Amino acid sequence: MTQLAAAYSTSTGEAFQFWVLGTVAVIGALCTILMKKAVHSALCLAGTMIILAVFYLANGAYFLGIVQIVVYTGAIMMLFLFVVMLVGVTAADSLKETVKGQRWLAALCGLGFGILLIAGIANASLSHFNGVGKANAGGNVEGLAALIFTKYVFAFEITGALLITAAVGAMVLTHRERTERAKTQRELAEQRVREGKHLPPLPAPGVYARHNAVDIAGLLPDGTPSELTVMRTLRDRGQVRDVSGEALSDLKALEQRSADRLERSEEASK
Repeated sequence: MTQLAAAYSTSTGEAFQFWVLGTVAVIGALCTILMKKAVHSALCLAGTMIILAVFYLANGAYFLGIVQIVVYTGAIMMLFLFVVMLVGVTAADSLKETVKGQRWLAALCGLGFGILLIAGIANASLSHFNGVGKANAGGNVEGLAALIFTKYVFAFEITGALLITAAVGAMVLTHRERTERAKTQRELAEQRVREGKHLPPLPAPGVYARHNAVDIAGLLPDGTPSELTVMRTLRDRGQVRDVSGEALSDLKALEQRSADRLERSEEASK
């Protein structure tokens, strides 16, 4: 009787954990669909998945919690981030709708899904509670496998098909059809010689700038930044950082300190 009462009751710590982390999870889910930048949305979704893993671990589903962190948060969310970086979504992209009325259609679908979700939760009833101990009687892995490959096998297969479709869609979005043969290094070198633009290879980012980041232009001997040291994509996006003023000020300070030391050395020798 005591075990049955413990199964139905909730401690103060469990309730506090649920309400605090549940609130953060809901906020992260809302930020996933409300953030303007895709990278921020992916990070918010990753935070929500981590909180779900904490819920699994707190309820004794250790295997499911670790899978939630390693597979979904670690693998799938990193795949999302790489896809976002490869596609290169920026604020300069066109926001014109290619399909008319797609926003209204998406809003209607979301409203319908919300109604179905609320109706399902309202009609849900729990007449008998087995508890985690009975569900994991043969082990958490065996209990989870029995549910996935028997009762929920159809939903599991649909989820796998959805993930495969997402991977194929990412490859289609990042693929660029090549209309001509790629030039070899020798042909590119010969082209530079014929055009006379820049015969040697381009300088590396951050030369003389005391930084080696790809978004920092290298400095010429006179201290001015060189546009040839950063890629064209970063220049078009306006993501190039100018550190020429900082580098020149540091150089002047170094020269001043050297001059002061020389003066002190000369005075000491006299």
